[in-house]
Formats: sequence, structure tokens, C-alpha cells
Amino acid sequence: MGKTYEGGVPLAEVVRSGFVEGVHRGSVVVLDAAGAPVAGAGDVTSPIFPRSSNKPMQAIGMLRAGLPLTDPADVALVAASHAGEEFHIERVTALLRDAGLTGDALHCPPDLPVGEAAREAVLRAGGGPARVLMNCSGKHAGMLRTCLAAGWPLDGYWRPEHPLQQRLAATIEEFTGERAAAVGVDGCGAPVLAVSLTGLARAFLRLVDAEPGTVERTVADAMRTYPELVGGTQAEDTRLMRGVPGLLAKVGAEGVIAAAVPGVGGVALKIDDGAARARMPVLASALSRLDVRAPILTEYAETPVLGGGLPVGATRPLW
Repeated sequence: MGKTYEGGVPLAEVVRSGFVEGVHRGSVVVLDAAGAPVAGAGDVTSPIFPRSSNKPMQAIGMLRAGLPLTDPADVALVAASHAGEEFHIERVTALLRDAGLTGDALHCPPDLPVGEAAREAVLRAGGGPARVLMNCSGKHAGMLRTCLAAGWPLDGYWRPEHPLQQRLAATIEEFTGERAAAVGVDGCGAPVLAVSLTGLARAFLRLVDAEPGTVERTVADAMRTYPELVGGTQAEDTRLMRGVPGLLAKVGAEGVIAAAVPGVGGVALKIDDGAARARMPVLASALSRLDVRAPILTEYAETPVLGGGLPVGATRPLW
């Protein structure tokens, strides 16, 4: 790509008591079922870090490299940014235990659950940060299991030069149709590759339109069958996949989300300041360009702004 992300345009405004107190800028692309752009705003061709929105492609790379998972629920967890709810932690722990590993083998940093209820439950029980509680622990457990299956060293499995990460990088480039413009360190310590929003939307479209029996379709189907494992009981991508038939979605940090519906099209967006409150209203607006409609999208069309604990306005799309 050879260029730097130029930044977006105003995509959402924050209205409090009838007064516009802020604007969120960003970029968004909408592709039709054939992968052709039908709408967009901002810079959709320069590289950004999709963060955890890359996880479905990473899961594909792990399965291709020999990750020995037969339960689609485990596949969904490997592609997850989980909320740290009890059912998440039990399954991550089982993934490790079945390979003779413990949470100490994970490279992701000790953390509290990202889900508010799960975090409060850990603290009430007298617990604290742990590697297995970190939202990327499912991905890291999958990486460890892949290395064991492929005969690769566990030491340094998170480094970009490791055979595992080389394989995962090639998978991301394959599905986005782009060479990675940069390699960074994600919040979990694993590599994150920079691609464009157009490439990200193209990748999700390829997943949902893949032939049954392919590895990419296996990942897409696992995520859509077990969306609670991908995010959590109240996670945005979980609720989207529950509420829109056939839709595949995955959020990423810093205001990123990608989604696709088979035979309809795909969307990817980034809110420049990373604000999560603007992400869903813009996504709902983008999906409406593909005539994708559902009660959950109506619910997400605006994000409430509170005053004194009561709704006094909303974050709403400008695009």
C-alpha cells in the first residue's frame, strides 16, 4: 500500500440536551456481494490496525497449520475477544489442560475480565488479574495448541519471526488480498498486521461466502453458532450475530468492527479516536446501505447519552 492512514471524516455526533457537544471522525467502507465498493467515507484504502478483527483469519491459519479442534465451540473461542465470563474461562482452561498446559504458558498479560459483570465477580471473590482472564486467552491457547501439533517451539510463539506467526500473517494477507503494511504488537502481546478497511471487509465477505467444508467456512460457522463465546453475553458482536441471520461480525480495539452477510455484502469501519460509542451507530447505518435490517440494528442506531442516569441525548450517525 505504501501510504499512511489519512484519517476519516465526521461519522457520528454526540448530542446532549439538544446541543452537539462532540463529533467522532472515522472511515467506513461498504462492499456488495461481489466485493465491489457501493458506499464509503474517509480513507478506506490506507492501512490501519484491525486489532482483534483479524482474529477470524488467525483462527483459519491455526486450523490449517494443524490445530486439533473438533468442537466448533472451541474454534469460536480461538477467534474470540471474550468477556471473561465463567463459561469462557472454563473452556480456555480445558483447551490448555487437554494439552498438558496451564495458564502460565500463555504470553498474554495478566488482566481482569473486560466484561463488567465478570470483572466484578472476580473481584468479589477476592481474585485478581490472571492470564487466563485476559480477553485474548482463547487465541493464545489456540496458538499454543497449534505449535504443539505442528512441532514448533512454544518458546517465543508470539514473536513475528516464529513459524506460527509467519503462517498467520500469510493467512491474513491471503484473505484481505493485501500485503501487510506494518507489523505491530497487539494489546495481548501477539503481532497485529496493518491492512486497509477495504481489505478487512473483503476478508469477512470471503469467510461468509466460502464453500461448506472449507476451513474458512468452518471458522465463520463456529463464530455464528456460538456468538456468546466470541464476545460475551452482552458483547456487541455477539448480539449482532444473534440478531441478524447469517451475519458474521468481530469487533477490534480502537473503534474497529467488520461484518458480512452471505450473498449481501461486507462492511468495515474505524472510529479514529477509538470511541466504542460511535462504532455501532455507524455500523447500523452502513448495513442499511446493503438493506440489512433487524431489530438489533434499530436498537444500535443510536447510543444513549446519559445525564443524571437518564437518557438526555444520543450518539448518532452523520453518514
